[in-house]
Amino acid sequence: MEPVFILSAFLGGGCALLLRLPPLVGFLITGFILHYAGYSATPAITYLSDLGVTLLLFYVGIKLDVKTLLRKEIWFGSTLHNFFSTLFFFTCLFLLKFLGLSLFAGVASTRLVLLAFALSFSSTVFAIKVLEEKGEINAIYGSISIGILIMQDIFAVLYLTVSTGKVPGPEALVLLFLPFTKKIFYKILDTIGHGEMVVLYGIFLALIPGAGLFQLVGMKPDLGALCLGILIGGHKKSSEIAKSLFNLKELFLVCFFLNIGLAAKPGLAEFSMGVGLVFLLPIKSFFYYIIVRKFRFRLRTSLLTSLTLLNYSEFGLIVASLAVKMGVFPPQYLAILAIAVSASFIVSSPINQISYKLYGFLSQKVSELPNSKLNAADRFIELGDSEILILGMGRIGTSLYDDLTLQYQKDVIGIEVRENLVIEHQNRKRNVVHGDAIDQDFWENVCKQGKIRLILLVMPNSHAITTTLLQIKAKKFSGKVAGIVLYDDEMEPLKKIGLDAAYNVYGEAGIGFSRHILPFLETSKDKS
Repeated sequence: MEPVFILSAFLGGGCALLLRLPPLVGFLITGFILHYAGYSATPAITYLSDLGVTLLLFYVGIKLDVKTLLRKEIWFGSTLHNFFSTLFFFTCLFLLKFLGLSLFAGVASTRLVLLAFALSFSSTVFAIKVLEEKGEINAIYGSISIGILIMQDIFAVLYLTVSTGKVPGPEALVLLFLPFTKKIFYKILDTIGHGEMVVLYGIFLALIPGAGLFQLVGMKPDLGALCLGILIGGHKKSSEIAKSLFNLKELFLVCFFLNIGLAAKPGLAEFSMGVGLVFLLPIKSFFYYIIVRKFRFRLRTSLLTSLTLLNYSEFGLIVASLAVKMGVFPPQYLAILAIAVSASFIVSSPINQISYKLYGFLSQKVSELPNSKLNAADRFIELGDSEILILGMGRIGTSLYDDLTLQYQKDVIGIEVRENLVIEHQNRKRNVVHGDAIDQDFWENVCKQGKIRLILLVMPNSHAITTTLLQIKAKKFSGKVAGIVLYDDEMEPLKKIGLDAAYNVYGEAGIGFSRHILPFLETSKDKS
């Protein structure tokens, strides 16, 4: 990759941060600026862009509970949205054709349907980035959003298969045997230790038996990476693979966002049309809201799902690129979609940053369903007689729960956003329930019950801890709040917000270890 791309991306991302926007917005704008300056996408940046998307979907697969896709609100909801959204965009495009807009003059209605179909999709890459930054990839609305996006990926595979005439042959049946190889992958993962071999093995799984195998049998490569992630997601070391690939994935995704900006150099007509399509996004987002709400999810879940999916998809560029190659679309349609996708990201980023404030405003205008009538997955929880509440039941939270239960004999309740982990804890007789710590309705429910005296924030994401703490303080919680941090410079800002005590994970681990070995030191003295 050329040095100018690296320098420009760094400056663009830095400027976005100064403006309190996600760096990806800076990368997108940088791509357009570079294109207007005479640069174009190189094979290297295109390859790294594709690699970033592949690793992202592999990462999502590791985190995904596949049972989510079997829920009616996912498979049926995504089908409903795709139908109504395509119909809406087709109506708008046909109206522009009827009014004599030159870009659509003489274009057959069947081609407008294809363009409308491309616009009905939302961006997997963008949505997952938003959820990661919020620390809500496992929240209820996060699971719904990702489930819908995966269903849209399946629709994409079907479309690409039909449109290219490349129907998977009998060799695709080999994929049915993939689940039976899980034990082999697990065995290798058990024996490779840690460090660089874990990173290398993760890349191997994503690219060879994942993307490579699926491409070989005529299927969408990214879908293969997602399936391999799901396949190994149940292994105890899968989280280690995810963590080891996280920064690598983030780096390659810089190329993805740059590449969108470098994709096409639109003229004034194409630029205007691309920006104009952004004004139709609220209707598309409203369809998501109505459908999720109809499945009896809370106002918050419905709204945040619709805002997360408030964008156009990079899949639209794939559709346009294929259609241009087949002579179905003129080349300027690719430029229109490149502008629409990029502009939707730029608009959606700041909106998602204030999504909680938007919900706070809307919750005063729209009445909520009674708890008994809500979807079972989205009801408010009962805390019982618990006095200590632990948020985040990973390894640290679990150790904390067991120690507090043993040492202090207090009623402790754990809150965990990952449903599969909740079930695992419940099977081990721990008092753990499913809940979202960033949900302000959750905290209103906690404060109403009024028995909690101590809240312990044991979440790995500093943004999630900050947002949770703000929610707690906004509800005027009268007890004490303590939390963990990964870095010393995170302590003071959290204490200023209202954290009563902060503990550095790595520093406290050393203290805990020293206390653990002191009895051995005393025994050694006695023997001497």
